[in-house]
Amino acid sequence: MALKCLIVLLSLPLAHAAEKEPPKFSPGPLSSFRDRQTIDQVTLAARPFLKTADLRAAFGKLDPNSYGVLPILVLILNQSGQTVSLEGMRAELITPDRRRIEATPASDIRYLSGTPRPDATPHPIPGRLPGLSRRKSPLSAWEIEGRAFSARMLPAGESASGFLYFQACFRSGSVLFLGGLRQAATGKDLFYFELPLEAEEGPCAFRRPIRYPTTPIPNPIPLTR
Repeated sequence: MALKCLIVLLSLPLAHAAEKEPPKFSPGPLSSFRDRQTIDQVTLAARPFLKTADLRAAFGKLDPNSYGVLPILVLILNQSGQTVSLEGMRAELITPDRRRIEATPASDIRYLSGTPRPDATPHPIPGRLPGLSRRKSPLSAWEIEGRAFSARMLPAGESASGFLYFQACFRSGSVLFLGGLRQAATGKDLFYFELPLEAEEGPCAFRRPIRYPTTPIPNPIPLTR
């Protein structure tokens, strides 16, 4: 009898851990992405997440768009025959009026304030991005960081995927800029992507001006082709 009780007690933590296991999310195959581009045998595919069904699969009950955060799922496939370094990768969203919005680090998303605050300071916190707040919000859900794009190296023949986040509302005709890819062996700059994005526009959630720096984007010069 004592042995049976011991077995039951030991099995409870395992059962509890199984219940707490995060639901799985799959980006789907490359062929499921409408927007994709291949340069020198490296393919970038991306999809803005705006539809309810897609958002639930990735973020559960949380819709980042409701808080002024646009999630874009990115998949990179390396068929170049050499390892590609993503350590210096930079991502920007280019709006139809040619404004450039830098991706917000996933670790900072939880501090974004989606509504006006009476104690909002007119100056950004030193060392942090403009528009950040220390108050806890629904954006602190584990899915934001847990499903963010985090790959640093991409060996030949492999792919990596995850979400990039932008403080923006999606507008048809926007372009995803991705640069900073290098040959891992030599450190040589490779190329950049400018991938047009097409999706049905959703309602804009912002209740206040977006406080991120925007600058006109110059005509880019390709690194290498």
